[in-house]
Amino acid sequence: MLWILDGMDHTHTTEVDAPASELWDAKYLERERIWSGAPNLVLVEETADLQPGTALELGAGEGADAIWLAKKGWQVTAVDVSAVALGRAAQHATDEGVADRIGWEQMDLAAEFPEGEFDLVSAHYFHSHGELPREQILGSAADAVAVGGVLLVVGHAGPPSWVTDHDHGDLPTPTEVYEGLRPRDGEWEILSCRELQVPMTAPDGSAGARSDNVLKIRRLVPAEQKRT
Repeated sequence: MLWILDGMDHTHTTEVDAPASELWDAKYLERERIWSGAPNLVLVEETADLQPGTALELGAGEGADAIWLAKKGWQVTAVDVSAVALGRAAQHATDEGVADRIGWEQMDLAAEFPEGEFDLVSAHYFHSHGELPREQILGSAADAVAVGGVLLVVGHAGPPSWVTDHDHGDLPTPTEVYEGLRPRDGEWEILSCRELQVPMTAPDGSAGARSDNVLKIRRLVPAEQKRT
Protein backbone atom coordinates (compact mmCIF):
# COMPACT_ATOMS: atom_id res chain seq x y z
CA MET A 1 0.00 0.00 0.00
CA LEU A 2 1.11 3.54 -0.61
CA TRP A 3 1.76 5.58 2.48
CA ILE A 4 0.91 9.26 2.65
CA LEU A 5 3.39 10.59 5.21
CA ASP A 6 4.35 14.07 4.14
CA GLY A 7 3.49 17.04 2.00
CA MET A 8 0.28 18.55 0.73
CA ASP A 9 -0.76 16.92 -2.55
CA HIS A 10 -2.77 13.90 -1.40
CA THR A 11 -5.27 13.74 -4.21
CA HIS A 12 -4.60 10.14 -5.13
CA THR A 13 -3.07 6.92 -3.86
CA THR A 14 -2.06 3.66 -5.46
CA GLU A 15 -2.63 0.20 -4.02
CA VAL A 16 0.08 -2.29 -4.95
CA ASP A 17 2.03 -5.02 -3.19
CA ALA A 18 5.48 -3.45 -3.53
CA PRO A 19 7.24 -2.29 -0.34
CA ALA A 20 6.52 1.28 0.72
CA SER A 21 10.17 2.20 0.17
CA GLU A 22 10.01 1.19 -3.50
CA LEU A 23 6.73 3.03 -4.06
CA TRP A 24 8.01 6.25 -2.56
CA ASP A 25 11.37 6.02 -4.33
CA ALA A 26 9.49 5.70 -7.61
CA LYS A 27 7.33 8.70 -6.73
CA TYR A 28 10.32 10.89 -5.93
CA LEU A 29 12.10 9.84 -9.10
CA GLU A 30 9.20 11.18 -11.17
CA ARG A 31 10.47 14.75 -10.66
CA GLU A 32 13.57 16.50 -9.40
CA ARG A 33 11.50 17.96 -6.55
CA ILE A 34 8.13 16.77 -5.26
CA TRP A 35 7.43 19.25 -2.45
CA SER A 36 7.78 23.03 -2.29
CA GLY A 37 10.98 23.16 -0.26
CA ALA A 38 9.30 25.42 2.31
CA PRO A 39 8.48 24.30 5.88
CA ASN A 40 4.90 23.53 6.76
CA LEU A 41 3.20 26.69 8.03
CA VAL A 42 1.65 24.96 11.03
CA LEU A 43 5.04 23.67 12.14
CA VAL A 44 6.45 27.21 11.97
CA GLU A 45 3.53 28.61 13.96
CA GLU A 46 3.27 25.89 16.59
CA THR A 47 6.99 25.67 17.40
CA ALA A 48 7.58 29.43 17.65
CA ASP A 49 7.17 29.34 21.45
CA LEU A 50 9.34 26.25 22.04
CA GLN A 51 12.91 26.25 23.31
CA PRO A 52 15.07 24.35 20.78
CA GLY A 53 16.28 20.95 21.89
CA THR A 54 16.08 17.53 20.26
CA ALA A 55 13.42 16.88 17.61
CA LEU A 56 12.11 13.82 15.80
CA GLU A 57 10.36 14.34 12.48
CA LEU A 58 8.29 11.51 11.03
CA GLY A 59 7.91 11.45 7.24
CA ALA A 60 10.69 13.92 6.52
CA GLY A 61 10.38 13.78 2.73
CA GLU A 62 12.85 16.11 1.04
CA GLY A 63 13.74 17.67 4.35
CA ALA A 64 12.18 21.15 4.44
CA ASP A 65 10.78 20.87 7.97
CA ALA A 66 13.92 19.25 9.39
CA ILE A 67 16.15 21.89 7.83
CA TRP A 68 13.96 24.71 9.13
CA LEU A 69 14.09 23.24 12.64
CA ALA A 70 17.85 22.85 12.42
CA LYS A 71 18.22 26.48 11.42
CA LYS A 72 16.23 27.41 14.52
CA GLY A 73 18.68 25.53 16.73
CA TRP A 74 17.10 22.08 17.01
CA GLN A 75 19.11 18.87 16.80
CA VAL A 76 16.91 16.82 14.48
CA THR A 77 16.40 13.13 13.76
CA ALA A 78 14.50 12.96 10.46
CA VAL A 79 12.88 9.70 9.35
CA ASP A 80 11.43 8.71 6.00
CA VAL A 81 10.79 5.48 4.13
CA SER A 82 12.36 6.73 0.87
CA ALA A 83 16.13 6.65 0.35
CA VAL A 84 15.72 8.93 -2.67
CA ALA A 85 13.96 11.60 -0.62
CA LEU A 86 16.51 11.38 2.17
CA GLY A 87 19.38 11.73 -0.29
CA ARG A 88 17.87 14.96 -1.58
CA ALA A 89 17.20 16.13 1.97
CA ALA A 90 20.79 15.49 3.05
CA GLN A 91 22.13 17.46 0.08
CA HIS A 92 19.75 20.31 0.82
CA ALA A 93 20.89 20.34 4.45
CA THR A 94 24.52 20.53 3.33
CA ASP A 95 23.68 23.40 0.98
CA GLU A 96 21.95 25.23 3.84
CA GLY A 97 24.84 24.69 6.25
CA VAL A 98 22.97 22.55 8.80
CA ALA A 99 24.09 19.03 7.90
CA ASP A 100 25.71 18.64 11.32
CA ARG A 101 22.38 19.28 13.07
CA ILE A 102 20.33 16.58 11.30
CA GLY A 103 20.53 12.80 11.34
CA TRP A 104 18.68 11.12 8.47
CA GLU A 105 17.21 7.64 9.03
CA GLN A 106 15.52 5.47 6.41
CA MET A 107 12.83 3.52 8.22
CA ASP A 108 9.47 1.85 7.66
CA LEU A 109 7.58 3.05 10.70
CA ALA A 110 5.08 0.21 10.39
CA ALA A 111 7.91 -2.16 11.31
CA GLU A 112 10.25 -0.15 13.55
CA PHE A 113 10.58 3.16 15.36
CA PRO A 114 13.55 5.38 16.26
CA GLU A 115 15.07 4.93 19.70
CA GLY A 116 15.41 7.67 22.28
CA GLU A 117 13.40 10.53 23.73
CA PHE A 118 12.90 13.93 22.16
CA ASP A 119 11.80 17.42 23.17
CA LEU A 120 9.65 17.64 20.04
CA VAL A 121 8.07 14.88 17.97
CA SER A 122 6.40 16.11 14.79
CA ALA A 123 4.12 14.15 12.46
CA HIS A 124 2.61 16.10 9.56
CA TYR A 125 -0.04 14.70 7.19
CA PHE A 126 0.30 11.15 8.39
CA HIS A 127 -2.46 9.57 6.28
CA SER A 128 -2.96 6.56 4.08
CA HIS A 129 -5.77 5.08 1.97
CA GLY A 130 -4.09 1.72 2.35
CA GLU A 131 -3.18 -0.27 5.42
CA LEU A 132 -1.14 1.80 7.84
CA PRO A 133 -1.00 1.24 11.61
CA ARG A 134 -1.40 4.99 12.16
CA GLU A 135 -2.65 4.82 15.72
CA GLN A 136 0.14 2.43 16.70
CA ILE A 137 2.79 4.67 15.15
CA LEU A 138 1.41 7.80 16.78
CA GLY A 139 1.36 5.93 20.08
CA SER A 140 5.06 5.20 19.65
CA ALA A 141 5.57 8.85 18.75
CA ALA A 142 3.87 9.88 22.00
CA ASP A 143 6.05 7.49 23.99
CA ALA A 144 9.15 9.11 22.45
CA VAL A 145 8.31 12.54 23.89
CA ALA A 146 10.45 13.47 26.89
CA VAL A 147 8.88 14.94 30.02
CA GLY A 148 8.25 18.61 29.25
CA GLY A 149 8.43 17.91 25.53
CA VAL A 150 5.77 18.36 22.86
CA LEU A 151 3.99 16.08 20.41
CA LEU A 152 2.69 17.89 17.33
CA VAL A 153 0.34 15.99 15.01
CA VAL A 154 -1.04 17.83 11.99
CA GLY A 155 -3.45 16.20 9.56
CA HIS A 156 -5.88 17.06 6.83
CA ALA A 157 -9.50 17.67 7.80
CA GLY A 158 -10.59 17.48 4.16
CA PRO A 159 -9.40 17.96 0.58
CA PRO A 160 -8.37 21.33 -0.92
CA SER A 161 -11.24 23.69 -1.73
CA TRP A 162 -11.01 23.08 -5.47
CA VAL A 163 -11.31 19.27 -5.16
CA THR A 164 -14.92 18.07 -5.17
CA ASP A 165 -14.72 14.31 -5.79
CA HIS A 166 -11.80 13.26 -3.62
CA ASP A 167 -11.99 10.12 -1.48
CA HIS A 168 -9.96 11.43 1.43
CA GLY A 169 -10.12 8.24 3.48
CA ASP A 170 -9.86 8.31 7.25
CA LEU A 171 -9.19 11.83 8.52
CA PRO A 172 -9.54 11.76 12.31
CA THR A 173 -10.29 14.92 14.24
CA PRO A 174 -7.63 16.18 16.68
CA THR A 175 -9.79 14.96 19.55
CA GLU A 176 -9.90 11.49 18.00
CA VAL A 177 -6.13 11.55 17.55
CA TYR A 178 -5.70 12.44 21.22
CA GLU A 179 -8.10 9.74 22.38
CA GLY A 180 -6.25 7.23 20.19
CA LEU A 181 -3.13 7.82 22.27
CA ARG A 182 -4.98 6.31 25.25
CA PRO A 183 -3.78 9.10 27.56
CA ARG A 184 -3.60 8.59 31.31
CA ASP A 185 -5.02 11.18 33.67
CA GLY A 186 -2.44 13.92 34.17
CA GLU A 187 -0.13 12.58 31.45
CA TRP A 188 -0.52 15.44 28.95
CA GLU A 189 -1.34 19.13 28.81
CA ILE A 190 -3.35 20.01 25.69
CA LEU A 191 -1.82 23.13 24.13
CA SER A 192 -3.79 23.16 20.88
CA CYS A 193 -6.64 20.99 19.60
CA ARG A 194 -8.26 22.71 16.66
CA GLU A 195 -9.16 22.88 12.99
CA LEU A 196 -7.79 25.71 10.89
CA GLN A 197 -7.87 26.96 7.31
CA VAL A 198 -4.55 26.96 5.45
CA PRO A 199 -4.33 29.24 2.37
CA MET A 200 -3.27 27.51 -0.83
CA THR A 201 -3.00 28.33 -4.52
CA ALA A 202 -5.19 26.21 -6.78
CA PRO A 203 -3.71 24.62 -9.93
CA ASP A 204 -5.34 27.36 -12.04
CA GLY A 205 -3.61 30.05 -9.99
CA SER A 206 -6.68 31.14 -8.03
CA ALA A 207 -6.79 31.47 -4.25
CA GLY A 208 -7.88 28.38 -2.35
CA ALA A 209 -7.58 26.74 1.03
CA ARG A 210 -7.68 23.45 2.85
CA SER A 211 -8.78 22.49 6.35
CA ASP A 212 -6.20 20.99 8.69
CA ASN A 213 -6.45 19.44 12.14
CA VAL A 214 -3.85 20.31 14.77
CA LEU A 215 -3.05 18.52 18.02
CA LYS A 216 -0.23 19.90 20.17
CA ILE A 217 0.29 18.39 23.61
CA ARG A 218 3.00 18.59 26.28
CA ARG A 219 4.09 15.54 28.27
CA LEU A 220 3.81 16.07 32.04
CA VAL A 221 4.95 12.68 33.35
CA PRO A 222 7.10 9.85 31.94
CA ALA A 223 5.52 7.35 29.58
CA GLU A 224 4.21 4.44 31.63
CA GLN A 225 5.37 1.74 29.24
CA LYS A 226 6.89 1.97 25.78
CA ARG A 227 4.69 0.59 23.03
CA THR A 228 6.10 -1.75 20.41
